[in-house]
Amino acid sequence: MSEIVLVTGGTGFVAGWCIVELLRRGYEVRTTVRNLAKEPALREAIGSAIEAGDRLTCFAADLTRDEGWDAAMAGCDYVLHVASPLGFDAGAGEGELSIPARDGTLRVLRAAVDAAVKRVVMTSAAAVATPPLRDGDTLSDETVWFDPAEAVDGYRQSKRLAERAAWDFMHHCSGPMTLATILPGAVFGPVLSRDNLGSAQIIDRLMQGKMPATPRLGFEVVDVRDLADIHIRAMSSPRAANQRFLAVGEFLWMSEIAQVLRSRLGPAANKVPRRTLPDFVFRLMARLDPSLRAMTPRLGRKILHTSAKAKESLGWQSRSTASTLVDCANSLRARMPA
Repeated sequence: MSEIVLVTGGTGFVAGWCIVELLRRGYEVRTTVRNLAKEPALREAIGSAIEAGDRLTCFAADLTRDEGWDAAMAGCDYVLHVASPLGFDAGAGEGELSIPARDGTLRVLRAAVDAAVKRVVMTSAAAVATPPLRDGDTLSDETVWFDPAEAVDGYRQSKRLAERAAWDFMHHCSGPMTLATILPGAVFGPVLSRDNLGSAQIIDRLMQGKMPATPRLGFEVVDVRDLADIHIRAMSSPRAANQRFLAVGEFLWMSEIAQVLRSRLGPAANKVPRRTLPDFVFRLMARLDPSLRAMTPRLGRKILHTSAKAKESLGWQSRSTASTLVDCANSLRARMPA
């Protein structure tokens, strides 16, 4: 019999590709959605990459409620906990993101223990392994943790609290279940639908000309398909038990991302900006837009992480950044409403 894997938050950008890759590798997959009315759209998105048939089952479960989790977990071998309160809006407050993310993670872990799940793999963020910005440009590995005194946007704070809560839970857990956490950089790559684009919104905004100029912000790009792959490697490898893994690729400034899109896509990228936004203009804009305010300390800063551990322990590799960006842009264009 095939092993059974539960992927939380199946309508999400990353979760969708985790489902696709699990199905490709022969697993039986379950996934959670907050409302089963979303199941048809989810199946359509997954169906654009692979025929799921009866190997995919949807369950109604919400990170903020206990109901549904026991049923979703029953009989599962593994859990990929990818779901997190939707938080691309960096201005969202702690009550909107951090508390549901932390409490939802604990809810998933408790249900997994009760269901005798072998391992939970949780999606965290590279920001959780980032030292204080006052330290200047940095290169960090999995031994680094954030500075709790440093103010960050609601989404990053939610990831901080959720991963810390997960490891605290495991420290007091005496059962056989193990945990692995994956800490990705900026996730781009092909989208399965235009719903819940996550960080692919950045590429979408560039392609549609919604950014007249690019701010001096940089990203460590990781392809969503490679991110799904490392989740599955961490799920199945004995070496991943109770370990953290950074999943990052090449660092690019936003202006360099724009240049890749223009050079590779030609006329299709004619709305992509060519100018760079001066820092003082970004800071002025941030006074009016809370979603930009938390990004101002990162202007012009090169914050780097290493994925050496994932490559050495799991044999993980990331594809070329240019192909990731082009595939992301092309998939977004193909799914533009008529």
